[in-house]
Amino acid sequence: MTRPLPQDPMIQRLIQHASNASVSRRTMMQTAGVAAATLALAACSTAAGSKPTAATDVSSTTKTLNWANWSYYLDLKGKTYPTLVAFEKQTGITVNYAVAVDDNNTYYAKVKDQLALGQDIGADTVCLTDWMVSRLIGLGYTQKLDHSKIPNISNLSASLQKPDFDPGRDYSLPWQSGFAGLCWNKEKLPNGLKNVSDLWDPALKGKVGVLSEMRDTIGLIMMEQGVDVASKNWGDAQFSKAIDEFRTQVKSGQIRNIKGNSYADDLKSGDTIAAIVWSGDVTSINGEVGGDKFGFALPETGGTLWSDNYIVPIGSSKKANAEKLMNYYYEPEVAATVAAFVNYITPVTGAKEAMAKIDPSLVDNQLIFPDAATLAKAKIFRTLTNAEQSKYTVEFESVGLGA
Repeated sequence: MTRPLPQDPMIQRLIQHASNASVSRRTMMQTAGVAAATLALAACSTAAGSKPTAATDVSSTTKTLNWANWSYYLDLKGKTYPTLVAFEKQTGITVNYAVAVDDNNTYYAKVKDQLALGQDIGADTVCLTDWMVSRLIGLGYTQKLDHSKIPNISNLSASLQKPDFDPGRDYSLPWQSGFAGLCWNKEKLPNGLKNVSDLWDPALKGKVGVLSEMRDTIGLIMMEQGVDVASKNWGDAQFSKAIDEFRTQVKSGQIRNIKGNSYADDLKSGDTIAAIVWSGDVTSINGEVGGDKFGFALPETGGTLWSDNYIVPIGSSKKANAEKLMNYYYEPEVAATVAAFVNYITPVTGAKEAMAKIDPSLVDNQLIFPDAATLAKAKIFRTLTNAEQSKYTVEFESVGLGA
């Protein structure tokens, strides 16, 4: 049976881009995530009608919990997660921890239909980035948190308490925050990288990776072009200028891959030797290769700053269990233990003092506890209007499709 094309003009434009693009083995690899993102956009742009109803909570009788997260995002020892093991012993709740998120769009594409119907998506809590969480809250796909069951929410850093997408933190709670910046293979590039334009060095042709998260890749390019991405004083013209630069580097073959968390595999294999990456991952990648092979820095013109947040999907029947998990990870000692492994910015007040006892060498680590000078180099990509979200995502994804 042939389905009619979506009527939304944004989706029609992106489908046309895909139809016109010549697909080689190389572009097929680049566009696997783009196709999923297209489906995600379609769902978001056509969503209408009543919002789904939250599932009945059975936490009191079912002591299990499914937690979906990104890679390199929890303390790991061998094949176990020590803090998670401790949580299970403390609460009697068995946790199935799944590294299931590669980027926001591809994850959403996998679960959008179940969310729209209020069904279980196989995760009782999942950690996603601010802009995606904003979208899910707006669509009614998240459950309201009971703060009385998360007393440690009082440890939430003041700077993260009132985001515009969830001013009372009724539907979300930060897991970790981080930067998007530059990574390089120290053996191949002993002088490192200072700016995004360093990635365009002809000597690096075919060895550069960038992120499939539009706000990070395009955000860094825009910042080098003199745009304050946190400000409302930019629009189509500034975004298009950055897209033009991005398209040029993709079409020329300078950029090899556009990926989510799987970019780590390309760095480890040597397929890429320079990339736009997420800050804490570099420490974990170095741990896997056994040394200090990769460097990380915020560009001189600035990097992006973001947060990934817990949400409880509308179809989860174990919200109270998820709230116990959140409360546990907001204990300063537990938060510090995780931060010492993942090297991301912890949202928990008191974690720095706890870190002084766990690993004093990390107290001044700028990837975990950034000072004012470091934070001044990073910007949070401003909230987009629905029209901008649609238009800019199409433009970004169309580059990956080769259109």
